Amino acid sequence: MSTYSTTAARTGVRRGEISGNPPVPTLQFSAPPEFKGSPNTWTPEHFFTAGLATCFVTTFEAIAEFSKFAFEDLTVTTDGVLEKAEGGFRFTKVFVRPLLTIANGADQERAIRLLEKAEKACLISRSVSSEIILEPQVRVV
Repeated sequence: MSTYSTTAARTGVRRGEISGNPPVPTLQFSAPPEFKGSPNTWTPEHFFTAGLATCFVTTFEAIAEFSKFAFEDLTVTTDGVLEKAEGGFRFTKVFVRPLLTIANGADQERAIRLLEKAEKACLISRSVSSEIILEPQVRVV
């Protein structure tokens, strides 16, 4: 069993900072502008989609290593769809768009399978009720 701890502290109107234990760099956050927060600041909504993106990257890397699959680069973009639902706002779906760069064109099908496997294995994806929509791309260099 592992435990991960964070602390959010209010620093102003709809603003604050988040820290973690063990210590990690402190981040400033705000409510998003559409909810009377500050622009250009991390929001809980960003943290949610960032959690999915970062989990996908680290999960894929572990799967690729275990599978002895070489790749050049991986970038993951996530877009969360926030909608008003019964009881309030919620993320109804999140588009996960990995762009995997590989050197060998013959590995494209295997790359897609491993990207799909990473989405299914990502602990954040498996922990949320939002629909996760994987839209993978493989680029050969």
